[in-house]
Amino acid sequence: MAETQIEWTDATWNPVAGCSIVTAGCTHCYAMEMAKRLEAMGIAKYAGLTRRSGNRALWHGVVRENRETLSIPYQWRKPRKIFVNSMSDLFHEKVSDEFILDAWKVMRETPRHNYQILTKRPERMAELVANKIGEVLPNVWLGTSIENADVIGRIAHLRSAPAAIRFISFEPLIGAVGTVDLWNIHWAIVGGESGKFARPIREEWIDEIYAQCLSTGTAFFFKQWGTWGKDNKKRSKKANGREYRGRTWDEMPSVPQ
Repeated sequence: MAETQIEWTDATWNPVAGCSIVTAGCTHCYAMEMAKRLEAMGIAKYAGLTRRSGNRALWHGVVRENRETLSIPYQWRKPRKIFVNSMSDLFHEKVSDEFILDAWKVMRETPRHNYQILTKRPERMAELVANKIGEVLPNVWLGTSIENADVIGRIAHLRSAPAAIRFISFEPLIGAVGTVDLWNIHWAIVGGESGKFARPIREEWIDEIYAQCLSTGTAFFFKQWGTWGKDNKKRSKKANGREYRGRTWDEMPSVPQ
């Protein structure tokens, strides 16, 4: 719940701890190792969330609502872009509707911040926002993760969610997504996987997303190559850098006033 090195946001806010693997994009999720590390540091809300499998940490499927954390955005006086639940998923099936509504209240009462909510469960997000939350907050951005063509159905759910800004994180991009409909999607983040188990990314996969962003006017943000460079060689994330087509791409969506 602090400043972050994630390139497309300013801070993270984690009122939920713990998650579970749903699709291939989750396989090497950084949050699993991070949760194990935070548990070792004595942070109680992360205790018992993961188990060891060989030399990897994996989610147990335990999810905790942390009410003490809900008040944090009130304390941040300077406006920030806030990534909601970088360590979990606000719309996980084990997070209660009541808790999500309470988080929404915080976002409603702190309009100085822009909240970026990223989920792998956009069908629940769309249903709750439309039928229980029932309001569009100009400072709440709704997004979903797409790692390959197997999960592009999430885009239709995202598009059906009432929102001022909708975005897609194509990260980790582990396969081609093919032709996707980015109509009414305001922002696309693209990035490769990092870490010792990282799967390669291909430049042609990025190219097809970039071309479709151009055709729909969707803002394009290239986050990183990750562990695999565009020459298909394995290096550190830092060494591979963030350049695509000879430059960095940090486009952001137009924020409603």
